[in-house]
Amino acid sequence: MPRECPHALRLAKISPNPFVQNTEGPPPDMKQYFHANCLFETFFKARATTKVIEEPGDIEGWSEMTQEDKDEVIKLIEELQEVRAKKGGNVTKTPQKKRSSDEIPTAAKTPSSSKKTISENIENSEVAITVKEEEVKKPTKIATKRNEKENTEITIQEEQNEESKYNSFYKFCKLCDVIASISKYTDKSTAVKIFINKGDYDGDTLTLIRLLLPGIDQRVYNIKEKQIIKHFATLYGLSHAELTDAYKNDGDVSKTIRNIFEDKKLSTVNKSNWSIQKVDRWLNRLTQLTKDEEQMTHIKFAAKRLSPLELQYLLRLVKKDLRINAGVKHILDGLHSSAYEAFQSCHDLDEIVNRCSLYYYGSIKGRLGDVIATMEVCTKLGTPVLPMLAEPCKSVEQAMSKCVNGMYAEIKYDGERVQVHKNGTTFTYYSRSLKPVQHHKISHLEKFLPEAFPEGLDLIIDAEVLLVDTLSGKPLPFGTLGVHKKQMFKDASVCLFIFDILQYNDDNLLSRPLIERKKLLKKHMTEVPNRVMMSNYQHIPSGDCAKLKTLIWKAIDEGLEGLVLKDINSTYEPGKRHWLKVKKDYIDEGKMADSADLIVLGAYFGTGNKGSLITRIDGDFNRVPKWLCCSRSVVPDFIVMDPKTAPIWEITGAEFSKSENHTAEGISIRFPRVTRVRNDKDWKTATSLTELVVRNELYNRSKSKSDVGDSIFDDEIPLYAKDGMSNEIDEEYCKDSPKHVEITQKQKRKHYVDDNNSLDEDIKEARGKRIKREKVDDKTQNIETKSEMCQEGKTACKYGLECYRKSKEHREKYWHP
Repeated sequence: MPRECPHALRLAKISPNPFVQNTEGPPPDMKQYFHANCLFETFFKARATTKVIEEPGDIEGWSEMTQEDKDEVIKLIEELQEVRAKKGGNVTKTPQKKRSSDEIPTAAKTPSSSKKTISENIENSEVAITVKEEEVKKPTKIATKRNEKENTEITIQEEQNEESKYNSFYKFCKLCDVIASISKYTDKSTAVKIFINKGDYDGDTLTLIRLLLPGIDQRVYNIKEKQIIKHFATLYGLSHAELTDAYKNDGDVSKTIRNIFEDKKLSTVNKSNWSIQKVDRWLNRLTQLTKDEEQMTHIKFAAKRLSPLELQYLLRLVKKDLRINAGVKHILDGLHSSAYEAFQSCHDLDEIVNRCSLYYYGSIKGRLGDVIATMEVCTKLGTPVLPMLAEPCKSVEQAMSKCVNGMYAEIKYDGERVQVHKNGTTFTYYSRSLKPVQHHKISHLEKFLPEAFPEGLDLIIDAEVLLVDTLSGKPLPFGTLGVHKKQMFKDASVCLFIFDILQYNDDNLLSRPLIERKKLLKKHMTEVPNRVMMSNYQHIPSGDCAKLKTLIWKAIDEGLEGLVLKDINSTYEPGKRHWLKVKKDYIDEGKMADSADLIVLGAYFGTGNKGSLITRIDGDFNRVPKWLCCSRSVVPDFIVMDPKTAPIWEITGAEFSKSENHTAEGISIRFPRVTRVRNDKDWKTATSLTELVVRNELYNRSKSKSDVGDSIFDDEIPLYAKDGMSNEIDEEYCKDSPKHVEITQKQKRKHYVDDNNSLDEDIKEARGKRIKREKVDDKTQNIETKSEMCQEGKTACKYGLECYRKSKEHREKYWHP
């Protein structure tokens, strides 16, 4: 170890001890410590066939290293790969005599330790891998990619070898451990990149990436945490209560099972011979099993053959959460710099891996990524596209700065996002999460969609499905689309509001500007009243703050959820939040939102990374104290010992809503969030049930009419009405016209200051009116509300729970809410 080396990190190289001779067996191991830079300096000079550190998983104790040391080692591994690639380090570590691609080696000619031979034809850019006949597990796959600039073609003939060390499930688990131990997301991508860029990598890339991204897997396993605990308790004679307690403390059922297996030595396997392909087949089989006996037999088969570590990750695959804190972007960035962008539009992993051409073999490694520098973002019928989203907009100024070309202000429909794929006469529906939509929600639309698009053979449209009042045409509130809720509305029908089109016949429209997509949609779509309709939107020229302000207040005044603002020249960017959404609870930093100061009474177990940070108490309904009134479906896992000493939190949400599961007069808050901790309040001064009921009534009335004066509205036609909808772009506002430039310059100087300040003044004025009205209504209507809630024969006491009178006569005469 050189004395001049300033580094503190040391790595130990394990080798046989030459100073000790055992009479039986090999000599014991010896650890030779090196500074990281010094050790890798020897690797840089070593031969291509010398064993070196190829990935972080090769280092024991990797998870115990500091982040700074991990970054240093990852950088050294990347440098080592570049050096060895130049020296020919991409050849196999057990080189053999080259054979022709047609020759199949026999057992007599080929040593048993050798499993494959790589022959390279540089002129044809072709790599052929020859494998023993008995070892071929899968048919040959051919991946062909063309470089349009160089007009070159690369063909890879790949024969999957399930026995490859890179297909080992144990190696997959170690890779997951490495990714989980790294905090930087870029380093997580680097770990994947290092794994698949090794010189002798011959693994199944598609299966590897599929298992690294279980969250996007559409397979359904029909098994939950409670069933897993029940099955293992039955199979191994364990205490069900003990397993349940351990799971509630850990928050991770896979970790609980692993700890039990290690503590009780239920498994003697240290490293199984299972491949990732075998694990994939095991998961496929699990999807077909629904009975407890079948599932237990299937689980026992795996548990007897896997190590505790492998069993832990197998269960995490079943739960579709590897808990490595790495999303789709981090994993796909390790494949190709453009893979994630392409995946957002084509949600087909098989297609993405093939397009990335990531089956690396021999000296062809690394060249395919250069050939395909960027991948075209495209659509594919039957494969859902990640929906484009919107970020909150808190001011008119923000909207104008984002939509510099002018914008479409579109109604924000409060329904469920639906993506419709039409392939000939077949329609497929996908939700926002890219899963199939429940049939009862779209069954009423199937006969109307062909009428709406009589010409289009193939198309992909983006829409919102919700109930609409057939008499007024007004969209009904969120949640009314359920099976039982729909029956409550006689004059309502399920309607699909279409606001974008992504593909028409063979034309991919993602890169087209919004103004063109809207025109094409309008040209080829025939509206079916109250069934299939185009969304309502209005054009707002760049800088016209007054018109935008009017539409915002009009949307709030009509009880709509809000507006979505889109630049007229914007393209459709899957998964990106480049639209803007305006809602009441976004304006003026949420001051127009509904809120209440509430007492914290209980909590529920977490199942994420922070699931084991607090101590539990049993959430048994029979142990719920008398002062806590709750239904069986919402019994908390934790409760406060004394509600009078509990903290007070200000809870803010989009609106008050009704829910039969809640006991506070059925009042709940939609999209709740903790705004602040009210240390200035206690249980006496928190929002009472009576006040909450009054606020809910005031809110319901305010949904039909806002506090903003009628003078700012130019017409009486509601935004959701089809008559009078102005969405055409005037010629004088066209982007390149001199009139547009002149108007824009004036409006940017005037409206950004005057109208934006005017909006803030209107907000403050409206909020002042609302607070003042609430105070007045509290005096006049609070008693009425209390009287309605009074116990029979009693009058509500004006002091309520804070009444200081303790006499028996007063208590019998008056009711204290």
